[in-house]
Amino acid sequence: MSRTTSSWTSLSRKAARALSNRLREYGRGGSDGFTLANIPRADIALHFSDPPSKLYQLQQWLPIFEAGPRPTIVVTRTIETYDALAGATSLPVLLVPTFEDLMALYDTANFRCVVYVNNGWSNFQSLAYQEAVHIHVNHGESDKICMVSNQAKAYDRVFVAGRAAVERHRAALAWFDESRLVPVGRPQLDLEITPPVFPHSGPTITYAPTWEGEDEANNYTSIDRYGMALIAAALAQPGARVLYKPHPRIVTSTTPAIRQAHERITEAIHQAGAPHASLPRADMLGVIQVTDLLISDVSSVSLDHLYLRPESPILLCDRRSDHTRLVDDTPVARSATTIDATTIDNARAIIGSTLAEDRLRDARTEMRQYYFGDPSPGDSTHRFWSAIDRAIDDHDAAVRNLQRTRVTGEVS
Repeated sequence: MSRTTSSWTSLSRKAARALSNRLREYGRGGSDGFTLANIPRADIALHFSDPPSKLYQLQQWLPIFEAGPRPTIVVTRTIETYDALAGATSLPVLLVPTFEDLMALYDTANFRCVVYVNNGWSNFQSLAYQEAVHIHVNHGESDKICMVSNQAKAYDRVFVAGRAAVERHRAALAWFDESRLVPVGRPQLDLEITPPVFPHSGPTITYAPTWEGEDEANNYTSIDRYGMALIAAALAQPGARVLYKPHPRIVTSTTPAIRQAHERITEAIHQAGAPHASLPRADMLGVIQVTDLLISDVSSVSLDHLYLRPESPILLCDRRSDHTRLVDDTPVARSATTIDATTIDNARAIIGSTLAEDRLRDARTEMRQYYFGDPSPGDSTHRFWSAIDRAIDDHDAAVRNLQRTRVTGEVS
């Protein structure tokens, strides 16, 4: 055996020992711990590198993979997230803290596909593994600028909902190979979610603001600018029920204006009493099922509502009060009524008139087709798994033709 091969073998064994030790340590032993010798067989690694504050991005995908036809393992990179997932999924969960550990796991487990729900910085480490196909699925369909990150170029395939997403990438990315984009719909919208509240005799108005984003370019929230005025206007509607469903990161926000607005709205809902409700932990897809009028921001919420309840109108908030830009960047705005600095003072009248007469229903039907196509229930899930199968098969065939791969053990 050559000195080079011996070195590779030594490194591989060292990595395997390190991973095994860490998994025993961080897995707290027992049935929750894993070693390289007893990793469950799986075709797919669902890679998630972020802290618990971003777990909502992963959690929406767990039911899809739990019910899917291919065995899947969740790969986490922090002890906090690993602990937070305890008991939260039927999928096996591994803690793999370092790059050395990750490569030892991948080399041993032989995953055929690695799936990413966001663009966490340590995704770049995982992408080093060449023998699996790397697929980005994101965590919702929306017109936020972060949905068309330049990081999309790193993945073998990028699964998107439909034509709107393809055109969004075309408008935002230079030197991007569109053949990587695979329209699959949105499988989460096939799930049967129980609404968190009972039906109401009058209209239900839901205010569901997004969070403030990582930077100003990704700040689409209305809560600090229009939130209280919108809640007051909604509560003033005769016979209406008002539901408040904030983005999970509004609830944990450390931005003073966001926290203050959230607290004021929560208190206003509390003071108003039943049937009004604040639902910070509810599943938004369940809330949508009982919503007759949605007030939201540029986010996946407005598009999920468009798909699930096309008969129910949308008020779309624009914190920048630039209607021309809003319509250009956010096509769904053409089928919604805009709330911005020029209209917020008339919010009570706008809500009332929208409930009384829905003039944009046909426009929403057309827009639903643009974003999602015209799938029947279950179609998105079928398209998703068919696309996974094709990507795995095509990549496996390509890997067999490679002339150089990672050396991880002895060669004869």
